[in-house]
Amino acid sequence: MRIRIVDAFSERPFAGNPAGVVLLDSGAFPDTAWLQRVATEVNLSETAFAHPLPAGGDADWALRWLTPVAEVNMCGHATLATAHVLHTTGTATGTVRFHTRSGVLTTTADDHGAITMDFPTAPLTPVEVPPVVAGALGTEIRSAHDTGPDVGDLLVELADEKSVQALAPDLKALAGHGGRGVIATARAENPDSGYDFLSRCFFPNVGIDEDPVTGSAHTALAPFWSARLGRTALVGLQGGARTGFVRTELRGDRTLLTGSAVTVIDGELLATD
Repeated sequence: MRIRIVDAFSERPFAGNPAGVVLLDSGAFPDTAWLQRVATEVNLSETAFAHPLPAGGDADWALRWLTPVAEVNMCGHATLATAHVLHTTGTATGTVRFHTRSGVLTTTADDHGAITMDFPTAPLTPVEVPPVVAGALGTEIRSAHDTGPDVGDLLVELADEKSVQALAPDLKALAGHGGRGVIATARAENPDSGYDFLSRCFFPNVGIDEDPVTGSAHTALAPFWSARLGRTALVGLQGGARTGFVRTELRGDRTLLTGSAVTVIDGELLATD
């Protein structure tokens, strides 16, 4: 059984967000405990497991995502990584439909290797800033929004780009907030920077202190910044130690996320049970 490590939302190795990808030959998933053991061993923010589905249905592959400690409802970068592996190995071409916990998610590859994912737009609900989050972040928070059950994060707008870059949150305190975690964001200061907004994501409750480039978070960032900037097509930069760009296009209750990916490791998974 092959296992691949793919850097998603990057055109070069050792950037973006790494994900494990395991394509299964059978028409069903192995026991969840085994999936979790593999994801824990891989020890990346997510490992994706996919198996083919019978022809004629509403999806082509079944897809699940697991962090080192838990299964999640939605993951953008591991979906991008899976689509990248399917296309680069010749297993699939053009559009691929994935059956997931978040419904059917569609990916389409262009002639240059970029992949566009069709995800549900996160519903944003304004909320008061929880004191535990304010204390854990230790910086001014301009607004806060709940992102709904699929994403499961608190989206907070900070005063400026430098405030996002300087974050060093108290992760133990942040875990007390509940949910998956916190998305911190601010508008890009330089209009010629090549991106419209900056974000960083912290998910201590699912074993990820900081996620490098989070596709699912951009289903909330896209409507948030589109409403403020007056444009449906935007570019997001996710900062931190590793960075990557996500092109977003808001289409009502759907958000298109586009990025590239690079396979950095292709190996054999020997422990198959």
